[in-house]
Amino acid sequence: MSISIPAPEWQVLQWMNTPEPLSLAALRGRVVLVIAFQMLCPGCVSLGLPQALCARKAFVGSGLAVIGLHTVFEHHEAQGSRAALAAFLHEYRIGFPVGIDAPSAYGGLPQTMQAYNMQGTPTTLLIDRAGRLRLHHFGHIEDMELGATIGRLLEQGA
Repeated sequence: MSISIPAPEWQVLQWMNTPEPLSLAALRGRVVLVIAFQMLCPGCVSLGLPQALCARKAFVGSGLAVIGLHTVFEHHEAQGSRAALAAFLHEYRIGFPVGIDAPSAYGGLPQTMQAYNMQGTPTTLLIDRAGRLRLHHFGHIEDMELGATIGRLLEQGA
């Protein structure tokens, strides 16, 4: 879905593949592609994460930041540990920064997942240079459609 509203800040418990914690405020001025995923989600492993890797490669040096958000809302025992996620990122060669979505204080959906009203994983988010959420898509989005949308946002100023 195409929209233009202020993107909520991420609520991340820990970051991986980055020396410093990231925030939307720190990434202002860049277009941000976020792929929300779970390790045990077949669509994430076969479509969402490979697509994020391709976008990162295709738009290298363009001002696009690619971020993963590991948002666990099921099978917590199997995919809830940092060690399991580290092994997964290593095995699938995911080198972009990945935030671990903060769990809900009340046992519901993780905090960032709630803030963005995500229906599940994979979910693709695109945030423009000014910090506005411009695309929110649950499930797989076609490569050409995503690439064209990224290209348009990169052409726009803040």
